[in-house]
Amino acid sequence: MIDLDNQEIYQQYDPEGMRNHIRDLPRQCRQAWLKAAEFVLPTDLSDIDKIVICGMGGSAIGGDLLRSLASKLNKPLVFVNRSYDLPAFVDTKTMVIASSYSGNTEETLCAFTQALNTDCKKLAITTGGKLEKLAEENGVPVFTVDYYSQPRAALGYSFIPLLALLYRLGFLEDKSADFTLSLRAKRSNLTAWTLLALVEGMAQTLEGLLDKLAEDIPMYLNPAKQLATKLVGKLVVIYGAGILSPVAQRWKSQFNENSKTWAFYETFSELNHNAVVGYEFPQGMADKVYVVLLQCPSLHPRILARYKITSEILGKAGVGHEIIDSQGEDDLTRMMSLVFLGDWVSYYLAMLYQTDPTPVKMIDYLKQNLDNAK
Repeated sequence: MIDLDNQEIYQQYDPEGMRNHIRDLPRQCRQAWLKAAEFVLPTDLSDIDKIVICGMGGSAIGGDLLRSLASKLNKPLVFVNRSYDLPAFVDTKTMVIASSYSGNTEETLCAFTQALNTDCKKLAITTGGKLEKLAEENGVPVFTVDYYSQPRAALGYSFIPLLALLYRLGFLEDKSADFTLSLRAKRSNLTAWTLLALVEGMAQTLEGLLDKLAEDIPMYLNPAKQLATKLVGKLVVIYGAGILSPVAQRWKSQFNENSKTWAFYETFSELNHNAVVGYEFPQGMADKVYVVLLQCPSLHPRILARYKITSEILGKAGVGHEIIDSQGEDDLTRMMSLVFLGDWVSYYLAMLYQTDPTPVKMIDYLKQNLDNAK
């Protein structure tokens, strides 16, 4: 097996430096917040009660994270639209955000074009491409991403500006004692600075994790390297719940794109009503599957009980598995700490498979053939 402590392999199998983009996530989050705080918003957004984020892949996962965090707010309702068509409920109180890193994602462009024919509020997040041109031609504000990488490696710019937008629209001034983002703030006085402190605290936690996860940390001290070695030759299944459901989805897609491997995700407690029955057949699969259960302390107590019992069921079925806990004292940090861990694990698995984590040749092939099919 490849020696993950041999620093030469990172030059050999990662010539485009995906590891540097993974390392850069804390800085991305800080820079994205500052840029979003200065972004000029339209003045007619006071009556918004719904946000629809149109995107695919790495450009959509930020919307999923936002939707999960905002689920305890009275409003807005946050929807992530991975479709060519705009949802029928879009109206004058809806803000449609087209998020496409490249600016050329055809599903997003199609839905955004439909939005242009409605009276909804509109915003685009992109590095350029057709989306930027279309937005500018129609007077739609464009939040320009100036970080260049694969879309999945620019998560800070697909997520943090959305969080800043919710604050600036006044939605994060929620007085609920359950509102997760206000754990460190006086709930009657949530300000830009307190939310900035949360983002900064999260970024500092991620930087601290580099002392455990980065490529120069030896295997015996590095949980990401250790987990990656367990996943070699396995079909990877990620379980998550509540705020960690989109994190499980992120892990799945990172294994697909970085590691070039099969991976799937499921969520509690739905998986307890079907998936746990399916561990028996086909015979021999138990040795080919590894299940990672992502957990944090703010999940519902009954969900946490389900983690424990499900782990016992997996053990009885002979399926390799482990429960991984989050880091941090607030849900933003808990989510992002597990995102960060998953990015590193998928990266190390790519090294073990001796594959370059950056290119996504099959996606490029698919897009080229779709263009030819027009």
